[in-house]
Amino acid sequence: MGEREAKGGAARDRSVVAVRGYHAHVYYDEPTRELAQTLREAVASGFEVQVGHWHDAPVGPHPRASYQIAFPAAQFGALVPYLAFNRAGLTVFVHPVTGDDLADHVRHALWMGELLPLDLAALH
Repeated sequence: MGEREAKGGAARDRSVVAVRGYHAHVYYDEPTRELAQTLREAVASGFEVQVGHWHDAPVGPHPRASYQIAFPAAQFGALVPYLAFNRAGLTVFVHPVTGDDLADHVRHALWMGELLPLDLAALH
């Protein structure tokens, strides 16, 4: 949702952004690839998602090997808690898809696990 502004003790939206869906990026390395595979299979079989390719090296703004899980906003309430409880120590980065890649990756993102520096130049 947009930024909130307090007025008379109540919060109200200053802007509403159309969220077209979400991406979750699961980061892994060679020692954790099997854990990432287990999570990938569980998510693919249990949720209405699109699971992307394995990227065994950094790609775009992502600083480590990763794969993407694309999912509709309606799945957020079920999938994000599932990832939080089942990520097995893996770092997961979740962001909305609004059409503003920079804001989606910087201002509106969620991190589970280690907070990693993104290559923001890749988003310009």
